[in-house]
Amino acid sequence: PSVGLSSHLDGLREENAKLKYRLNVLKRSLQEERSQCSKTMMNINQRLQEIFGEAIREAFPDLENAPLAVTPNQQAKFGDYQCNSAMAMAQMMKSKGLKVNPREIAEKIQQKIPDNELIEKTEIAGPGFINVHLKRSFVSKLLTNLLLNGVGLHPALTDLTIVIVDFSSPNIAKEMHVGHLRSTIIGDSMCRLFEFLGYEVLRLNHVGDWGTQFGMLIAHLQDKFPDYLSVSPPIVDLQAFYKESKKRFDVDEDFKKRAYQCVVKLQSKDPAFIKGWNLICDVSRKEFQKVYNCLDIQIIERGESFYQNMMTAVVKEFEAKGLVEMDEGRKIVFAPGQQIPLTVVKSDGGYTYDTSDLAALRHRLFDEQADIIIYVTDSGQSTHFQLVFAAAQMIGWYDPKVTRVEHAGFGVVLGEDKFSWTVLTPEELTKAQQSVAFGCIKYADLSHNRINDYMFSFDKMLDDRGNTAAYLLYAFTRIRSIARLANIDEVTLRKAVETTEIVLEHDKEWKLGKCLLRFPEILQKILEDLLLHTLCDYLYELATTFTEFYDSCYCVEKDRQTGDVVKVNMWRMLLCEATAAIMAKCFDILSIKPVSRM
Repeated sequence: PSVGLSSHLDGLREENAKLKYRLNVLKRSLQEERSQCSKTMMNINQRLQEIFGEAIREAFPDLENAPLAVTPNQQAKFGDYQCNSAMAMAQMMKSKGLKVNPREIAEKIQQKIPDNELIEKTEIAGPGFINVHLKRSFVSKLLTNLLLNGVGLHPALTDLTIVIVDFSSPNIAKEMHVGHLRSTIIGDSMCRLFEFLGYEVLRLNHVGDWGTQFGMLIAHLQDKFPDYLSVSPPIVDLQAFYKESKKRFDVDEDFKKRAYQCVVKLQSKDPAFIKGWNLICDVSRKEFQKVYNCLDIQIIERGESFYQNMMTAVVKEFEAKGLVEMDEGRKIVFAPGQQIPLTVVKSDGGYTYDTSDLAALRHRLFDEQADIIIYVTDSGQSTHFQLVFAAAQMIGWYDPKVTRVEHAGFGVVLGEDKFSWTVLTPEELTKAQQSVAFGCIKYADLSHNRINDYMFSFDKMLDDRGNTAAYLLYAFTRIRSIARLANIDEVTLRKAVETTEIVLEHDKEWKLGKCLLRFPEILQKILEDLLLHTLCDYLYELATTFTEFYDSCYCVEKDRQTGDVVKVNMWRMLLCEATAAIMAKCFDILSIKPVSRM
């Protein structure tokens, strides 16, 4: 028995050692996660929601799905944030037959607020608003962390890792107009936001590189450059080339017949016709790339031709599930709740944009295994995408509760009907001026709510007053120059971050500090609604808040006679550095390159 007991004890010791090891691993993992979180910016609104969520559950354990609303306070005298849940909770209780005063609800929530690192005090105001005052010492600590570790956000990722953004998408052999420009600018900024937040992003350019128009282009190519197979044709103006072929197609029946024959040859992958098609596509690609280079756009071309071989299988899949109907020779698909059908096969047996977009969506879901798919096109295509998404859900390709598939539509561009790049040639502008000019074009677009139409105007874009890139870039260079003019180098600033407490006693210091720390909240909101003008509004608010601070609080004091630096308020210099760091990250997400001097 003693041997058996000894063996049993040895077994228990071994199990105990394994358990200790697992606990230590878990402890280290939690410490690493906390360490990682402490190195990234805290989302104060999110943290307050956690605190008030816990208080509401403690105060009202029987109330399921209680509304939770925490927002920044609009008036500083009432505090920094506000919890507005009590009124909505009173309405919810009333619907269940319980009549409770919202102020009483607010008092119960206030009593259950757990100990936390963030809240200095709370006050109940009006019918049941809970005003929140933050601890200044903790906000100061958050700002120091920002300067020590840089502008970083803890990636809020679980299984959501792969994002596909479909943007730009011009048509081969046609001019890139301002609509494509708008898609390019908005799509690129969305990609930059997802990339900054730690997602794996695939940037796709769904160019219009297939269809019947290539028949007339190839037929015209054969006539104009009969030796195109051996000598590369000198097509300089593809737009003019397209117009010439279209004119012949409209008036010359023989040419039209030959154009249709060319389409058949192209679709059957005849090498000579594939070469002609590639030549035409390459001319367009070079023109598009000039625009992409100017705007610093990285994108992978994956046009309609990429999905040609997948379309037959897509139609067969819909047929196999009994979802295809015949309509005067066409094959159509009706999705639930939709009045208009998708045409998946035309009466002549050809495929359509509907078929192509279904094939593209299927490939992105199953082959690319995307968790989020965003289509950035004009709002005129919203009905089309609504039909495609509904059909994909009907056939079981994705569950919208699990996979986010969204059309981020934008309004039309009013004013000029095409965009000319000749205004901003290298001969007219220096490299820095180009950077500012292209930044102004991007910002003019992104600062408008993308859902609305907007007026394309160079005068407004290049204005140096108000919420424009020119004003913000100037404000940024001004902030960057403060340390330089005070003869403070980076080593001194880095040492100050480690040794100097950021004092937030003056109202304007406090206002600026809070504004800086709202950055994670702003990005979280944009991640949900994909409305980038919110970031522009925040950037402008930050710049104007900084101006208020700088006008009211001396950062560098100079002798009025000699101009020599008499005193440097180092904690205020650190606030300048924190402002520059956040502004730089905003510019980066908006794909705008600041310059060192203006």
